[in-house]
Amino acid sequence: MTRPALIGDIGGTNARFALVTPGAFEPRDILSLPCADYPGLVEAVTDYLARVGATAESAPREACLAFACPIHGDRVSMTNNAWSFSRAEAQHDLGLTRFKAINDFTAQALGVPHVADGDLVTIQSGESDAQTTRLVIGPGTGLGVAGLYPGRHAWVVLPTEGGHVTFAPTDEREQNLLRHFRNRYGRVSVERILSGQGLYDLYLAHCSLKGANPRCHDPAEVTEAAASGDGMARDTLLRFLKILGDVCGDAALMLGARGGVYLCGGILPRLVDWLPRSSFCEAFAAKGRLSGYTAAIPVQLVTAAWPGLLGAAEALHNEEVE
Repeated sequence: MTRPALIGDIGGTNARFALVTPGAFEPRDILSLPCADYPGLVEAVTDYLARVGATAESAPREACLAFACPIHGDRVSMTNNAWSFSRAEAQHDLGLTRFKAINDFTAQALGVPHVADGDLVTIQSGESDAQTTRLVIGPGTGLGVAGLYPGRHAWVVLPTEGGHVTFAPTDEREQNLLRHFRNRYGRVSVERILSGQGLYDLYLAHCSLKGANPRCHDPAEVTEAAASGDGMARDTLLRFLKILGDVCGDAALMLGARGGVYLCGGILPRLVDWLPRSSFCEAFAAKGRLSGYTAAIPVQLVTAAWPGLLGAAEALHNEEVE
């Protein structure tokens, strides 16, 4: 009997677990468990395995789990929940012969080659060069940015902290927005705008600059109000996507991402109808003497429900991933 492997994508709020046949990438028995219900990782995994009917004879001996926090050394401490554990102790307690812990955006990037064509929405057409770097980028709690390169034997992830580059305004409105954000934060990174909280802060900045009272109280309300015809919320959403286009184009230039740009994360699939109505593509391509370069790069939106799980399955036996 071939034992399945355990894969997971664990954020600040939910831990998503699944099983996968070794050598395959299609997750099964997917469950999302609230992190707050468990004191730590071992307890969450143990409950998951009990829920899916794993026995001592069928329980996984290999696991790759992605975490929304930095991964360095033996200890993993979650950024947005209380879980903190030793990788070696967790491996022992769960009876694993192999245990890989990777960053969640590394998993997002590694999942991209395994996303089905039906889970990709073309935002900008272009010609992909399969032998060059791909850019994987997505706003969520923060702004994740990674490169993905086709190595000789396996996919190689180029992790970055690209979300923390300096915001560069390109018109008078953005100059005013920069002054607003600078008064609040000092230095302004692109993540201050291109994230869930950033979307709401951008809305508040628009209200402040126009002398209007905010009607929305969180990012979800901003997108709902925009869909209902609220002008302030609509302007905010369109500006958010325009700035995203600027940043994606810059990142594509820096990585030489002629292999394509893949937009992912929890926010953008909900904005799939807004992207074509925004200035995303114009901003992405508007790079002066290199505008022809960026205009030729294909841009696709990843709408797959579990790209992080696909990436964890890839990472399990990918020798380029420690």
